Amino acid sequence: MLKPVIQEETTGCGIASVANILGRTYLEMKDTANGMGIHAEDKSLWSDTQYVRQMLSHAGVETSADEIPFESWSALPDLALLSIKHHQEDGKNFWHWVVFKRIGGQEFVLDSASYLPSNIRTDFNAMQPKWFIEVKNV
Repeated sequence: MLKPVIQEETTGCGIASVANILGRTYLEMKDTANGMGIHAEDKSLWSDTQYVRQMLSHAGVETSADEIPFESWSALPDLALLSIKHHQEDGKNFWHWVVFKRIGGQEFVLDSASYLPSNIRTDFNAMQPKWFIEVKNV
């Protein structure tokens, strides 16, 4: 049974998403991230892709070189980091990180937001991703 990781800080969606991909707890991933100089309090976690890439790379996981524009759910790879809830603050782009998974033909999103009734989401129309990062060799 899948047990999604819930972010423990408002800005911890990147850390929680990487924990969801790697099968670690939020605290384990936060400790690893902090050791790499990555902290949830840093607002750039919401606006820069390098941090999630660094955490995954540190664990030996490869990602696509670029952000790939979202076209459709069926066009996604079996594992991807998705950016949803795009907004701007002071002219800078921000988003919320979630993880898309396809297992045995079943598609779902692991969303670490603590306010959700379920962190395993299938309400695809509500999410409206802008782009994704393919996650390889996990």
